[in-house]
Amino acid sequence: MDNSSNPPHPVRLLLALLLAAAFLLPSLASPGQAGAVTWNVKGGGFGHGIGMSAYGAYGMGLDGYKYGRILRQYYRGIQIRKLGKQRNIKVLLDVDSTPWFSGASRACGRKILPRLRYSAGLGPKGIFLKGAGGKPLKKCGRVLRTNANKSVVFQGLGRYRGGVEIKRGGGSLYVINNVPVNLYCRGVLSKELIPSWPLETLKAFALAARSIGLSSKGTHDGFDVYPDTRSQVYGPISSEYPQTNRACAKTASQVLMYGGKVAVALFSASSGGHTESVQNVWYGDPVPYLRGVPDPWDKVSPYHRWTYRFTPARMNSLLGSYVSGRLKAVKITKYGVSKRVIWARLYGTRGVTKIRGDSLQYALGLPDRLIFSIFKR
Repeated sequence: MDNSSNPPHPVRLLLALLLAAAFLLPSLASPGQAGAVTWNVKGGGFGHGIGMSAYGAYGMGLDGYKYGRILRQYYRGIQIRKLGKQRNIKVLLDVDSTPWFSGASRACGRKILPRLRYSAGLGPKGIFLKGAGGKPLKKCGRVLRTNANKSVVFQGLGRYRGGVEIKRGGGSLYVINNVPVNLYCRGVLSKELIPSWPLETLKAFALAARSIGLSSKGTHDGFDVYPDTRSQVYGPISSEYPQTNRACAKTASQVLMYGGKVAVALFSASSGGHTESVQNVWYGDPVPYLRGVPDPWDKVSPYHRWTYRFTPARMNSLLGSYVSGRLKAVKITKYGVSKRVIWARLYGTRGVTKIRGDSLQYALGLPDRLIFSIFKR
C-alpha cells in the first residue's frame, strides 16, 4: 500500500506478504558484531495503523466476539446498515490496447456468444467490438459494456464475476470489471485475509471491504478502485475460498455508515497494540470514526513487537539526506495517540534537523512508524 501523505484510499496489506516479509528483512533483529556499537529501533505493528487491525480482529474472533462488536471496537460511532438496492463496483484490472474477453452474452446492445473471444478497438469515433478474427462487429460509442450478472474471462487475467467495461484511458483502453458489491466482497476477502480465521473476523472484513469499495465511487476517471494495495487486493474466481465466500454471504449488502454516508473503513495488518488517528498518519483532517483506540487483541500478531538493528554506517547511509553531518542521536518530539511518530529530531555533527514520522519510517525500511525508542549502544 502507498503510505503517501494523503492517499485517496489507503489501505489494505496482503497478509501473506506480511508473513513472507519476516524472511525478507535481514536487518530485523540482526545481531551486531561483538563489542560493536549498534543503533537499536524498537517498535511494533505492520502498516499504517488506521482503523481495523487485521490481527486484532483475528484475536477478537478467537475470543468469541461477534463481527458487530469487532467493527465497533475499531470504528467508533459507526452504524451497520443494509443497502436498499444492489450497487456495483468498477475495478480497473488492466490497461491494454487490444483487450480480449469471453463469457458474456451481450455487448454494446447486441447478442454475442459466451464461448467465443471478443476484443475491443479504439477508433476516431469511439470504441468498437471486434470478433475473434479482428472484424469490427458493432460501434459501442464511449464504452464497450457487457452484461454484468454472470462471469467473464479476461485474457491473461482469469475469470471474474460480473461483466466488462472497456473505455478510453491514458491513450489506451481501460479494462474494467463491473461487479456487484456482494461479489466484489468475495474477490477481496480471498486475497486480503487468511480463510481459516474465525468466521466473525471474516464477516467484519466483509463489511469493511464493501464499505471501502463503495466509498471509493467517483474518485477515479471511469473506475472506482484498483485491484491491488492502492485500493484493496482483488482476485478472480479461482482465488476464492468457501469460508471467505460464506462470510460475504452471511453479511450480504451490509456496510458501515457514518453521518449518512458509507464509511471509509480503512484497515491495516497489525496495530502493535494501539491504532492511530488518521490525521496523525497522513497529516490531514481528522475523521471521527478513524481515531486511535487500544487494541490488546493484536498481541497475537507476529509483528506486535519488533527490533531493528543497524550499524552506524548503515544508519548514516539510510538517513544521510536528512542528517546534518554524521548522526549522533535521534529524539522523538511528537507522538500520535499511540506511539506512532509524527515528528523527530536528528542530531548530527553539523547541527539539528527535523524529520516527519513517515519519512523516518520509509528511510529505515520499518514496517510501521510505531516506534518506542531509537538508541545507540
